[in-house]
Order: sequence, then C-alpha cells, then structure tokens
Amino acid sequence: MDNTFYYIVSCDCCRKIIKTLPEKAILLFHDIQISPLKDSEIDQLATMAGSYEALFNKKAVLYRTLNLKDATLSEADYKHYLNSYYTLLKHPIIVINNKIYIKNSPKNTLEVLSILK
Repeated sequence: MDNTFYYIVSCDCCRKIIKTLPEKAILLFHDIQISPLKDSEIDQLATMAGSYEALFNKKAVLYRTLNLKDATLSEADYKHYLNSYYTLLKHPIIVINNKIYIKNSPKNTLEVLSILK
C-alpha cells in the first residue's frame, strides 16, 4: 500500500493531525466519507492491523445505535460492518512504509511525525 492518510474530513482529531504534518510529507490523503474504502482495501488494512476488530471503532455513535455493544461479533461480522459503514472504521489510519498506525494516540502521532520529517 502507498503511504496513505485515511481520515474523515469532519473529524477534529484528523484535521488537527493533518495540520501538524510536515509540508514535505509525501502522503496520499483518502477521505473515507467522500470515497469509502473498497472491500479489498479494508482487507489489506485488516491484514496489516492483525484483524478486522483492530480497525473497528467501538466509540462510534453508530456502534451504539446498532446495538453492537451487546452483540458477540465475529471477524466476519466486523468485516461486514466495516464494508457497510465508513464511520465504524477507526480514524485516522496512517500507512507509512507498510506499517499501520491506527487512531491518534500520542505515541502514534509522534512516531508518524518523526518518520515524515
């Protein structure tokens, strides 16, 4: 996968991280709201992350709305929901040099910034 920043343009955390990226950073920016990921892209990200569950946003409003909190989900279920609802994908997800960084933890942000300098 190319070095890519997967985000949702309306996400404050995503916008904040984008502003901190060095100008010379060579990244593709992929707004998953405007251009939802293809099944194959989600498969690639899940392989990098180790599971579909690792990509799944359990803090999303939709997660509670669909009552998924009380469900026992399999990897196939996580894959189905990720393919159906872009908001259930954790964001941002940054792929650099075939390594995946999920969410905006300080550790991930610092590592990404140090790589891109």
